[in-house]
Amino acid sequence: MRRVQKAGDIDIVPAGMDGSWEDEADCRILRLSLRPSLIEKIAGEMGRNVSQIELTPRFQLRDTRIEAIGWAIKADLEADTPSDPLYIDLLANALAVRLIEIAGYGSREPEIRREPKLSARQLRLLTEFIETHLDQSLHLADLATVAGLSVTRLKTLFRNSTGLPVHQYVIRRRVEYARALLANTRMPASEIALAAGFAHQSHMVATMRRVLGLTPGEIDREAGEFRPNLPNPA
Repeated sequence: MRRVQKAGDIDIVPAGMDGSWEDEADCRILRLSLRPSLIEKIAGEMGRNVSQIELTPRFQLRDTRIEAIGWAIKADLEADTPSDPLYIDLLANALAVRLIEIAGYGSREPEIRREPKLSARQLRLLTEFIETHLDQSLHLADLATVAGLSVTRLKTLFRNSTGLPVHQYVIRRRVEYARALLANTRMPASEIALAAGFAHQSHMVATMRRVLGLTPGEIDREAGEFRPNLPNPA
């Protein structure tokens, strides 16, 4: 086939299918590969019959959800600071879910159904686990185990319960914890960054500026006149 490509065109090439193409002009393509085992795992969590899921070749597909995931991955690849592994897990799982939906529904959009929320106990266990592990890398699989849910189910119920995706909730808690340490202690900013789970101080600065619109230095100055006389750290 011969075609004119446009930004946002999506091709789906099933695993094991050979193919070749030639571009007549310079272009940039973001190529994403998912292991078949991930597709099977997510399909099972969605309650779908794996044997009935068959991805077929699709060319120049337009899908706003897949395109949004692609832009998010592109931004992460070009970022100066690494993303939390939790965020990467979410993007991979979201892409798998959407491919399964496309395989099952073709061009017809699946019906949107209202999901229930986490139980009070599940929400308490999850939030307590996140709070006590902010200084560590958090993974969806670990959080799903805490709640006794599949990863796919966890993502849906957590968002219904808190109004935020899991990774955004974790990022906000890291930011708020770092903000509290900046305002109420004399810990060096580099130590606060690690205590709150950021990769390094620059990562914390960039995230706080994006989430709060403030830098750690501005927070420290605002809190200075109200901070008690704390001893300097040893």
